[in-house]
Amino acid sequence: MSGREGGGGHLTPAQEAELREILEGELTKLERSLGVSEEALRPVELDQTAVGRLSRIDNIQNQGMVRELHGREQSRLGAVVGALKRLEAGQYGLCARCGGGIPFGRLLVMPEAAECGGCG
Repeated sequence: MSGREGGGGHLTPAQEAELREILEGELTKLERSLGVSEEALRPVELDQTAVGRLSRIDNIQNQGMVRELHGREQSRLGAVVGALKRLEAGQYGLCARCGGGIPFGRLLVMPEAAECGGCG
């Protein structure tokens, strides 16, 4: 089965081009964001004399949120890169579990989706 076959997952060349553009835009955005969050991941300096107790707690909490966001963005980056590889291999739009087509509407909402709605 080629990347253009399968029930609701049949993608026209125009749909593939639109999704490729979306994926490449997401890739650029994630790479930029990850570069910024890497800067924010540096350890927080906790000068006990210069900053109040609540400010230190805020700094620690903020760094924790940045770490969590960074992890989610890294995961999404991997999914976007995987989707672009599937696109190049002619497997984009096919469910990784059942092999059925992933509907275009689902791919518009979540272009990195590797599974159809029934499997994922």
